[in-house]
Amino acid sequence: MPARPGIQIAKFFGIPIYVDPSWVFVFALITYSIGRQYAQLHPQWTDTQHWTLGVLTSLLFFASVILHELGHSVIAQHYKIRVVSITLFIFGGVARIARDPSKAIQEFNIAIAGPIVSGLLAAGFYSLTLLFPYREMMGALATWLWQTNLALALFNLLPGFPLDGGRIFRAIVWGATKDFVKATRIAGTSGKVVAYGMILLGAYTAFAVTLIQGLWLVFIGFFLLTAAQQSVAQVAVREALAGLSAADVMSHDVPAVAGHISLEEYGHEVLRTGRRCHLVLTDDRLVGMMNVHTLNSVPREEWPHNSVQAAMIPREKILWASADEPLLRLLERLLGADINQMPVISTSADGIAHVIGMVTRDSILRVMQTRSELGPLATAK
Repeated sequence: MPARPGIQIAKFFGIPIYVDPSWVFVFALITYSIGRQYAQLHPQWTDTQHWTLGVLTSLLFFASVILHELGHSVIAQHYKIRVVSITLFIFGGVARIARDPSKAIQEFNIAIAGPIVSGLLAAGFYSLTLLFPYREMMGALATWLWQTNLALALFNLLPGFPLDGGRIFRAIVWGATKDFVKATRIAGTSGKVVAYGMILLGAYTAFAVTLIQGLWLVFIGFFLLTAAQQSVAQVAVREALAGLSAADVMSHDVPAVAGHISLEEYGHEVLRTGRRCHLVLTDDRLVGMMNVHTLNSVPREEWPHNSVQAAMIPREKILWASADEPLLRLLERLLGADINQMPVISTSADGIAHVIGMVTRDSILRVMQTRSELGPLATAK
Protein backbone atom coordinates (compact mmCIF):
# COMPACT_ATOMS: atom_id res chain seq x y z
CA MET A 1 0.00 0.00 0.00
CA PRO A 2 1.26 3.53 -0.74
CA ALA A 3 2.30 5.71 2.13
CA ARG A 4 -0.38 8.19 3.08
CA PRO A 5 0.44 11.85 2.37
CA GLY A 6 -0.46 12.85 5.94
CA ILE A 7 -3.47 12.72 8.25
CA GLN A 8 -6.89 12.66 6.59
CA ILE A 9 -9.15 15.39 7.96
CA ALA A 10 -12.06 15.43 5.52
CA LYS A 11 -13.43 14.21 2.19
CA PHE A 12 -15.19 16.32 -0.44
CA PHE A 13 -16.53 15.15 -3.82
CA GLY A 14 -14.90 11.81 -3.10
CA ILE A 15 -11.47 13.47 -2.69
CA PRO A 16 -9.63 12.81 0.60
CA ILE A 17 -8.13 15.90 2.24
CA TYR A 18 -4.85 15.33 4.09
CA VAL A 19 -2.71 17.46 6.39
CA ASP A 20 1.05 17.02 6.13
CA PRO A 21 2.91 17.24 9.49
CA SER A 22 4.76 20.31 8.17
CA TRP A 23 1.43 22.15 8.05
CA VAL A 24 1.27 22.21 11.85
CA PHE A 25 4.38 24.39 11.94
CA VAL A 26 3.13 26.91 9.40
CA PHE A 27 -0.33 26.98 11.01
CA ALA A 28 1.23 27.87 14.36
CA LEU A 29 3.50 30.46 12.72
CA ILE A 30 0.65 32.14 10.84
CA THR A 31 -1.63 32.09 13.88
CA TYR A 32 1.09 33.72 16.00
CA SER A 33 1.80 36.33 13.33
CA ILE A 34 -1.88 37.21 12.87
CA GLY A 35 -2.51 37.34 16.62
CA ARG A 36 0.39 39.76 17.05
CA GLN A 37 -0.90 41.84 14.15
CA TYR A 38 -4.39 42.06 15.64
CA ALA A 39 -2.87 43.03 19.02
CA GLN A 40 -0.95 45.92 17.43
CA LEU A 41 -3.80 47.19 15.25
CA HIS A 42 -6.62 46.68 17.77
CA PRO A 43 -5.26 47.36 21.27
CA GLN A 44 -8.80 47.91 22.54
CA TRP A 45 -9.51 44.17 22.20
CA THR A 46 -8.67 41.65 24.91
CA ASP A 47 -5.89 39.07 24.51
CA THR A 48 -8.57 36.38 24.23
CA GLN A 49 -10.12 38.22 21.30
CA HIS A 50 -6.72 38.68 19.61
CA TRP A 51 -5.77 35.00 19.75
CA THR A 52 -9.26 33.62 19.15
CA LEU A 53 -9.52 35.69 15.97
CA GLY A 54 -5.97 34.68 15.04
CA VAL A 55 -6.86 30.98 15.19
CA LEU A 56 -10.13 31.55 13.32
CA THR A 57 -8.37 33.58 10.61
CA SER A 58 -5.76 30.83 10.11
CA LEU A 59 -8.44 28.15 9.86
CA LEU A 60 -10.42 30.15 7.30
CA PHE A 61 -7.25 30.88 5.35
CA PHE A 62 -6.43 27.19 5.03
CA ALA A 63 -10.08 26.49 4.22
CA SER A 64 -9.61 28.98 1.38
CA VAL A 65 -6.54 27.03 0.24
CA ILE A 66 -8.59 23.82 0.22
CA LEU A 67 -11.32 25.52 -1.84
CA HIS A 68 -8.63 26.75 -4.24
CA GLU A 69 -7.41 23.16 -4.73
CA LEU A 70 -10.98 21.87 -4.97
CA GLY A 71 -11.47 24.32 -7.84
CA HIS A 72 -8.72 22.51 -9.75
CA SER A 73 -10.03 19.13 -8.67
CA VAL A 74 -13.67 19.59 -9.69
CA ILE A 75 -12.65 20.66 -13.21
CA ALA A 76 -10.23 17.72 -13.42
CA GLN A 77 -13.05 15.35 -12.45
CA HIS A 78 -15.22 16.98 -15.13
CA TYR A 79 -12.61 15.77 -17.65
CA LYS A 80 -12.67 12.25 -16.14
CA ILE A 81 -9.27 12.73 -14.51
CA ARG A 82 -9.15 11.04 -11.12
CA VAL A 83 -8.08 13.28 -8.24
CA VAL A 84 -6.10 11.13 -5.81
CA SER A 85 -5.94 13.58 -2.90
CA ILE A 86 -5.49 17.15 -1.70
CA THR A 87 -2.77 17.78 0.85
CA LEU A 88 -2.08 20.84 2.99
CA PHE A 89 1.63 21.29 3.68
CA ILE A 90 4.12 23.97 4.63
CA PHE A 91 3.89 25.88 1.33
CA GLY A 92 0.10 25.74 0.98
CA GLY A 93 -1.83 23.00 -0.77
CA VAL A 94 -1.48 20.59 -3.66
CA ALA A 95 -4.02 18.50 -5.56
CA ARG A 96 -2.63 15.20 -6.81
CA ILE A 97 -4.20 13.91 -10.03
CA ALA A 98 -3.79 10.46 -11.53
CA ARG A 99 -2.64 11.67 -14.97
CA ASP A 100 -1.87 14.77 -17.01
CA PRO A 101 -4.67 16.35 -19.03
CA SER A 102 -4.89 15.01 -22.58
CA LYS A 103 -5.58 18.37 -24.24
CA ALA A 104 -4.26 21.90 -23.86
CA ILE A 105 -7.73 23.32 -23.19
CA GLN A 106 -8.18 20.86 -20.33
CA GLU A 107 -4.85 21.94 -18.81
CA PHE A 108 -5.86 25.61 -19.17
CA ASN A 109 -9.27 25.19 -17.55
CA ILE A 110 -7.98 23.05 -14.67
CA ALA A 111 -5.14 25.49 -13.96
CA ILE A 112 -7.20 28.68 -14.06
CA ALA A 113 -9.97 27.28 -11.84
CA GLY A 114 -7.92 27.71 -8.64
CA PRO A 115 -7.15 31.44 -9.07
CA ILE A 116 -10.79 32.04 -10.06
CA VAL A 117 -11.96 30.43 -6.80
CA SER A 118 -9.47 32.54 -4.81
CA GLY A 119 -10.63 35.66 -6.65
CA LEU A 120 -14.28 34.89 -5.86
CA LEU A 121 -13.39 34.32 -2.21
CA ALA A 122 -11.57 37.67 -2.15
CA ALA A 123 -14.65 39.36 -3.58
CA GLY A 124 -16.89 37.64 -1.03
CA PHE A 125 -14.78 38.64 1.95
CA TYR A 126 -14.40 42.18 0.59
CA SER A 127 -18.18 42.50 0.47
CA LEU A 128 -18.25 41.73 4.21
CA THR A 129 -15.96 44.69 4.86
CA LEU A 130 -18.69 46.93 3.42
CA LEU A 131 -21.05 45.69 6.12
CA PHE A 132 -18.68 45.51 9.10
CA PRO A 133 -16.19 48.27 10.00
CA TYR A 134 -12.52 47.37 10.41
CA ARG A 135 -12.57 48.15 14.14
CA GLU A 136 -14.95 45.22 14.67
CA MET A 137 -13.69 41.64 14.75
CA MET A 138 -15.73 40.56 11.72
CA GLY A 139 -14.46 43.50 9.70
CA ALA A 140 -10.82 42.84 10.61
CA LEU A 141 -11.24 39.14 9.81
CA ALA A 142 -12.84 39.86 6.43
CA THR A 143 -10.17 42.44 5.56
CA TRP A 144 -7.30 40.02 6.20
CA LEU A 145 -8.98 37.22 4.26
CA TRP A 146 -9.92 39.24 1.16
CA GLN A 147 -6.43 40.67 0.88
CA THR A 148 -4.81 37.26 1.41
CA ASN A 149 -7.06 35.46 -1.09
CA LEU A 150 -6.38 38.16 -3.68
CA ALA A 151 -2.65 37.80 -3.05
CA LEU A 152 -3.00 34.01 -3.34
CA ALA A 153 -4.75 34.34 -6.70
CA LEU A 154 -2.19 36.81 -8.07
CA PHE A 155 0.80 34.84 -6.78
CA ASN A 156 -0.46 31.64 -8.37
CA LEU A 157 -0.87 33.44 -11.70
CA LEU A 158 2.90 34.04 -11.93
CA PRO A 159 4.13 32.24 -15.09
CA GLY A 160 6.38 29.91 -13.12
CA PHE A 161 5.74 26.19 -13.45
CA PRO A 162 4.32 24.41 -11.46
CA LEU A 163 2.31 27.41 -10.22
CA ASP A 164 -1.11 27.78 -11.81
CA GLY A 165 0.21 30.57 -14.00
CA GLY A 166 3.00 28.29 -15.21
CA ARG A 167 0.46 25.61 -16.09
CA ILE A 168 -1.66 28.19 -17.90
CA PHE A 169 1.47 29.26 -19.78
CA ARG A 170 2.22 25.61 -20.64
CA ALA A 171 -1.34 25.14 -21.89
CA ILE A 172 -1.01 28.18 -24.18
CA VAL A 173 2.35 27.00 -25.57
CA TRP A 174 0.97 23.46 -25.89
CA GLY A 175 -2.05 24.71 -27.81
CA ALA A 176 0.13 26.81 -30.11
CA THR A 177 2.83 24.20 -30.79
CA LYS A 178 0.77 21.00 -30.41
CA ASP A 179 3.82 19.64 -28.58
CA PHE A 180 3.35 18.76 -24.89
CA VAL A 181 7.04 17.96 -24.32
CA LYS A 182 8.23 21.26 -25.81
CA ALA A 183 5.59 23.18 -23.87
CA THR A 184 6.65 21.55 -20.60
CA ARG A 185 10.31 22.39 -21.20
CA ILE A 186 9.49 26.02 -21.96
CA ALA A 187 7.21 26.26 -18.92
CA GLY A 188 9.89 24.57 -16.79
CA THR A 189 12.40 27.20 -17.92
CA SER A 190 9.97 29.99 -17.01
CA GLY A 191 9.52 28.31 -13.63
CA LYS A 192 13.26 28.41 -13.01
CA VAL A 193 13.40 32.10 -13.96
CA VAL A 194 10.56 32.93 -11.53
CA ALA A 195 12.16 30.78 -8.81
CA TYR A 196 15.55 32.48 -9.15
CA GLY A 197 13.80 35.86 -9.11
CA MET A 198 12.04 34.97 -5.85
CA ILE A 199 15.29 33.76 -4.30
CA LEU A 200 17.06 37.01 -5.18
CA LEU A 201 14.10 39.10 -4.00
CA GLY A 202 13.97 37.10 -0.78
CA ALA A 203 17.69 37.59 -0.15
CA TYR A 204 17.35 41.36 -0.68
CA THR A 205 14.26 41.49 1.58
CA ALA A 206 16.03 39.52 4.31
CA PHE A 207 18.95 41.95 4.44
CA ALA A 208 17.21 45.26 3.64
CA VAL A 209 13.66 44.93 5.00
CA THR A 210 12.69 42.03 7.25
CA LEU A 211 14.49 38.75 7.86
CA ILE A 212 11.50 36.43 8.29
CA GLN A 213 9.64 37.50 5.13
CA GLY A 214 12.88 37.40 3.14
CA LEU A 215 13.74 33.88 4.26
CA TRP A 216 10.19 32.77 3.50
CA LEU A 217 10.52 34.06 -0.09
CA VAL A 218 13.86 32.26 -0.41
CA PHE A 219 12.33 28.97 0.80
CA ILE A 220 9.42 29.29 -1.63
CA GLY A 221 11.84 30.12 -4.43
CA PHE A 222 13.91 27.00 -3.78
CA PHE A 223 10.71 24.93 -3.61
CA LEU A 224 9.57 26.25 -7.00
CA LEU A 225 13.04 25.69 -8.46
CA THR A 226 13.03 22.05 -7.37
CA ALA A 227 9.49 21.55 -8.71
CA ALA A 228 10.40 23.11 -12.07
CA GLN A 229 13.46 20.86 -12.37
CA GLN A 230 11.34 17.82 -11.55
CA SER A 231 8.83 18.75 -14.24
CA VAL A 232 11.60 18.79 -16.85
CA ALA A 233 12.90 15.47 -15.52
CA GLN A 234 9.42 13.97 -15.89
CA VAL A 235 9.45 14.98 -19.55
CA ALA A 236 12.73 13.13 -19.97
CA VAL A 237 11.10 10.04 -18.45
CA ARG A 238 8.14 10.40 -20.81
CA GLU A 239 10.49 10.59 -23.81
CA ALA A 240 12.62 7.67 -22.63
CA LEU A 241 9.61 5.37 -22.29
CA ALA A 242 7.71 6.56 -25.36
CA GLY A 243 6.59 3.72 -27.61
CA LEU A 244 7.45 0.97 -25.11
CA SER A 245 5.00 -1.47 -23.54
CA ALA A 246 5.14 -3.96 -20.70
CA ALA A 247 6.02 -6.75 -23.14
CA ASP A 248 9.23 -4.94 -24.13
CA VAL A 249 10.79 -5.05 -20.66
CA MET A 250 9.12 -7.93 -18.84
CA SER A 251 11.06 -10.94 -17.69
CA HIS A 252 9.65 -14.27 -18.92
CA ASP A 253 11.30 -16.10 -16.05
CA VAL A 254 8.62 -15.82 -13.35
CA PRO A 255 9.72 -17.40 -10.04
CA ALA A 256 7.12 -19.29 -8.03
CA VAL A 257 6.93 -20.94 -4.62
CA ALA A 258 4.51 -23.36 -3.00
CA GLY A 259 1.99 -21.87 -0.62
CA HIS A 260 2.55 -24.46 2.11
CA ILE A 261 6.22 -23.66 2.83
CA SER A 262 7.02 -21.62 5.92
CA LEU A 263 8.09 -18.00 5.86
CA GLU A 264 11.46 -19.17 7.21
CA GLU A 265 11.89 -21.42 4.16
CA TYR A 266 10.78 -18.58 1.91
CA GLY A 267 13.40 -16.30 3.48
CA HIS A 268 16.11 -18.89 2.70
CA GLU A 269 14.85 -19.07 -0.91
CA VAL A 270 15.10 -15.29 -1.26
CA LEU A 271 18.63 -15.28 0.15
CA ARG A 272 19.68 -18.17 -2.11
CA THR A 273 18.37 -16.74 -5.38
CA GLY A 274 18.22 -13.00 -4.74
CA ARG A 275 14.67 -12.97 -6.14
CA ARG A 276 12.50 -10.48 -4.24
CA CYS A 277 9.08 -11.48 -5.59
CA HIS A 278 7.40 -14.84 -6.24
CA LEU A 279 4.02 -16.04 -7.40
CA VAL A 280 2.44 -18.46 -4.92
CA LEU A 281 1.07 -21.74 -6.25
CA THR A 282 -1.08 -24.38 -4.61
CA ASP A 283 -1.55 -27.56 -6.69
CA ASP A 284 -0.22 -25.62 -9.71
CA ARG A 285 -2.97 -23.03 -9.20
CA LEU A 286 -2.10 -19.36 -8.72
CA VAL A 287 -3.35 -18.21 -5.30
CA GLY A 288 -1.31 -15.08 -4.60
CA MET A 289 2.01 -13.27 -4.62
CA MET A 290 4.79 -13.04 -2.03
CA ASN A 291 7.63 -10.54 -1.78
CA VAL A 292 10.31 -9.32 0.61
CA HIS A 293 8.22 -6.35 1.74
CA THR A 294 5.37 -8.64 2.78
CA LEU A 295 7.81 -11.03 4.44
CA ASN A 296 9.34 -8.24 6.53
CA SER A 297 5.89 -7.15 7.70
CA VAL A 298 5.73 -10.35 9.77
CA PRO A 299 7.86 -10.45 12.96
CA ARG A 300 10.89 -12.65 12.34
CA GLU A 301 10.18 -14.87 15.34
CA GLU A 302 6.89 -15.88 13.67
CA TRP A 303 8.45 -16.97 10.39
CA PRO A 304 8.88 -20.66 11.33
CA HIS A 305 5.23 -20.91 12.42
CA ASN A 306 3.50 -19.19 9.48
CA SER A 307 3.13 -20.36 5.91
CA VAL A 308 3.61 -18.26 2.80
CA GLN A 309 -0.09 -18.66 2.00
CA ALA A 310 -1.03 -17.12 5.37
CA ALA A 311 1.03 -13.96 4.74
CA MET A 312 0.91 -13.53 0.95
CA ILE A 313 -0.99 -10.95 -1.08
CA PRO A 314 -4.19 -12.77 -2.15
CA ARG A 315 -4.80 -13.23 -5.86
CA GLU A 316 -7.77 -10.87 -5.90
CA LYS A 317 -5.61 -8.04 -4.51
CA ILE A 318 -2.75 -8.42 -6.97
CA LEU A 319 -2.32 -5.61 -9.49
CA TRP A 320 -1.87 -6.92 -13.02
CA ALA A 321 -0.56 -5.48 -16.27
CA SER A 322 -1.40 -6.45 -19.83
CA ALA A 323 1.39 -7.07 -22.31
CA ASP A 324 0.42 -4.06 -24.44
CA GLU A 325 0.07 -1.57 -21.57
CA PRO A 326 2.22 1.54 -22.22
CA LEU A 327 5.32 1.45 -20.04
CA LEU A 328 4.91 5.03 -18.81
CA ARG A 329 1.41 4.27 -17.52
CA LEU A 330 2.67 1.07 -15.91
CA LEU A 331 5.46 2.95 -14.13
CA GLU A 332 2.92 5.49 -12.85
CA ARG A 333 0.80 2.63 -11.47
CA LEU A 334 3.81 1.03 -9.79
CA LEU A 335 4.74 4.32 -8.14
CA GLY A 336 1.14 5.15 -7.25
CA ALA A 337 0.65 1.78 -5.54
CA ASP A 338 4.16 1.90 -4.00
CA ILE A 339 5.06 -1.56 -5.27
CA ASN A 340 8.22 -2.77 -7.01
CA GLN A 341 6.86 -5.35 -9.43
CA MET A 342 3.74 -6.39 -11.29
CA PRO A 343 2.82 -9.63 -13.09
CA VAL A 344 1.98 -9.41 -16.79
CA ILE A 345 -0.98 -11.51 -17.93
CA SER A 346 -2.37 -12.68 -21.23
CA THR A 347 -5.96 -13.79 -21.61
CA SER A 348 -6.57 -16.82 -23.83
CA ALA A 349 -9.55 -17.32 -26.12
CA ASP A 350 -11.36 -19.27 -23.41
CA GLY A 351 -11.07 -16.29 -21.02
CA ILE A 352 -8.42 -17.82 -18.75
CA ALA A 353 -5.66 -15.42 -17.65
CA HIS A 354 -2.08 -16.72 -17.81
CA VAL A 355 0.96 -15.09 -16.22
CA ILE A 356 3.49 -14.57 -19.01
CA GLY A 357 6.06 -12.34 -17.32
CA MET A 358 7.01 -9.91 -14.60
CA VAL A 359 7.84 -6.19 -14.82
CA THR A 360 9.87 -4.53 -12.08
CA ARG A 361 10.79 -0.92 -11.35
CA ASP A 362 14.45 -1.86 -11.78
CA SER A 363 13.85 -3.18 -15.30
CA ILE A 364 12.09 0.06 -16.27
CA LEU A 365 14.85 2.19 -14.74
CA ARG A 366 17.49 0.19 -16.65
CA VAL A 367 15.68 0.93 -19.91
CA MET A 368 15.48 4.63 -19.03
CA GLN A 369 19.17 4.77 -18.18
CA THR A 370 20.20 2.92 -21.33
CA ARG A 371 18.08 5.13 -23.57
CA SER A 372 19.46 8.22 -21.86
CA GLU A 373 23.05 7.08 -22.41
CA LEU A 374 22.48 5.90 -25.98
CA GLY A 375 20.39 8.83 -27.13
CA PRO A 376 17.93 8.76 -30.03
CA LEU A 377 18.85 6.55 -32.98
CA ALA A 378 19.04 8.07 -36.42
CA THR A 379 16.16 7.13 -38.68
CA ALA A 380 17.24 4.97 -41.61
CA LYS A 381 16.78 6.61 -45.03
